Amino acid sequence: MKLDKDYILRMVNDLVKSIAHIILGKSEIEYALPDKNEYDKVDYLYVRLLEMSNNGHINEAENLLFDEINTSDMRQFEMAMSFYLHLNDFGDDFLEKNDFSREEISEGIKGICKEFNLSTMVEFLF
Repeated sequence: MKLDKDYILRMVNDLVKSIAHIILGKSEIEYALPDKNEYDKVDYLYVRLLEMSNNGHINEAENLLFDEINTSDMRQFEMAMSFYLHLNDFGDDFLEKNDFSREEISEGIKGICKEFNLSTMVEFLF
């Protein structure tokens, strides 16, 4: 069972790296926050998503992400992928305790790609 979960963890990380390379032309995805006094709406959303998920409100954070995402801004795509990488860094016990799974992380990534009309481009990665 541990081997299956490790495989899914690596698969999610590799998936996001592949998306970063194909869609954003980057080798890695890492949404970088500016100095706090320079935050914009997207930065505040990202911080809120991280805080919510860190406090175990993962489903609520994901719902907020899908409610607030602006699909005309690729910076928000990178922010969303960073959010899912953040979730993927949680241990299995934390995810399970908070009613979330690695499979749901993969589904969320697919959902964001669909929102940005990128699902056909990255479909082969799944």
